[in-house]
Amino acid sequence: MIRVRFAPSPTGPLHIGGVRTALYNYLFAKKNNGTLILRIEDTDQTRFVEGAEKYILESFKWCGIEFDEGVGVGGPHAPYRQSERKEIYKKYAAELIENGKAYYAFDTPEELAVLRQKLEEEKANNTSYGAASRMQMKNSLSLSNEAVEDLINKNMPYVIRFKMPENENIIMQDMIRGEVIVNSSTLDDKVLFKSDGLPTYHLANIVDDHLMEISHVIRGEEWLPSLPLHKMLYDAFGWESPVFAHLPLILKPNGKGKLSKRDGDKMGFPVFPLEWTDSKTEEKSKGYREDGYFNDAFINMLAFLGWNPGDEKEIFSMEELIQGFDIDRVSKSGARFDPEKAVWFNHQYLMQKEASDIVADFMPILKEKGVETTIDFAKDVCDIIKERVNFVHEIWDASSYLFQAPQSFDEKSIKKKWKEGTNAFMEELAQRLDLLESFTPENIKAEINAFAEEKELGMGKVMNAFRIALVGSSSGIDMMDVCRLLGKKEVLERMNYAIKSIN
Repeated sequence: MIRVRFAPSPTGPLHIGGVRTALYNYLFAKKNNGTLILRIEDTDQTRFVEGAEKYILESFKWCGIEFDEGVGVGGPHAPYRQSERKEIYKKYAAELIENGKAYYAFDTPEELAVLRQKLEEEKANNTSYGAASRMQMKNSLSLSNEAVEDLINKNMPYVIRFKMPENENIIMQDMIRGEVIVNSSTLDDKVLFKSDGLPTYHLANIVDDHLMEISHVIRGEEWLPSLPLHKMLYDAFGWESPVFAHLPLILKPNGKGKLSKRDGDKMGFPVFPLEWTDSKTEEKSKGYREDGYFNDAFINMLAFLGWNPGDEKEIFSMEELIQGFDIDRVSKSGARFDPEKAVWFNHQYLMQKEASDIVADFMPILKEKGVETTIDFAKDVCDIIKERVNFVHEIWDASSYLFQAPQSFDEKSIKKKWKEGTNAFMEELAQRLDLLESFTPENIKAEINAFAEEKELGMGKVMNAFRIALVGSSSGIDMMDVCRLLGKKEVLERMNYAIKSIN
């Protein structure tokens, strides 16, 4: 039975790298008829941020990633917040001590600083608390049982550290990276239980994954250095470890390193799914939802940051992603984020959407602009304009002239295309169009053609002036569409206004 989990920490907004990790877990679970669990890892109270958990839940709701068990859903392995599972971890930490796999350490921060300095001065291969230094420190390995018991009875602060074996090759398998071998001499004795009575990520993570029967751990490559410790913990408990897969990083658009909020701020694109407001500084960070991205376009874009289907196809529905996803096709190397490609994905989805779906987002924009119109008219506009823009909010800038008659005219367009004599022939053209009984695009075009030919003006000259009169500039959609949408009365009113206004 496939059981996977996504386990974020509520320390701030959810980075798109985290969303991609959750997405790959979701696709893997759905493809294999498995279960996806949401666990909140909130054992580090010093980094806890109010509102972050709510943000995480809302982000996944917008993305369309649904969890089968976990926070907000419930399930047989509740509770799913680590802060509510404290007593569970104490038991397992004690078990490791009893088995000689972990030990109490009473060292003060000052004593740890002295150790680090000493090891650095000695130019030791490993400058951390570990096999080479543990017997020099104040812990249950170097002290007598009586001394340890006395310190505990005196409520002396302590942590519980894992006893990393000396000079042992740790052999691990990764679904993406293959065999990974690390020698234990390069590793330190990590803290498993802190002096505040809470476990560290390492202990809580392993215990929860075991108790929740996680079969596959799919996580970011930033956790790869923790894999040897996690493997050793599974061995220490005598548990079968899950199958691991470490996903590649999402890289900056330019230069080296992981994509960060700073990159987004600098280049003007979001790195979070939803807008986030820092409760301390009131600083706002952009979100894909608020920037006008469709959730399905956002998901499609994310899926391709590290995975490819093996062919040229790029547009996938969620169902198609589920059917096509294969973790063997996830790359080992980092995926470079391309802001322009993200916009391209949104444009593709906008073009595919029915006007009836687009207009629901466009009507509030019209209301904000003080425009009153029918849904049918707005829908017609959306259908014509959608191929010219990338976002729904851009439809207004590309089509405002269809809702409001121009009160002024683009000076460059007038200078170039509204010459001496234009007013006269435009006045005559208006009279001719007024006589049309059936004001259809076909009849309008035929009449303008005939007029241009009779007056020997050239079609371009007439159409350029006609566009300026109706639109206010030399750009816009096909003029026959403009005429059809505006109707005869509005077309003539705009022409007459232009004739009177433009000298």
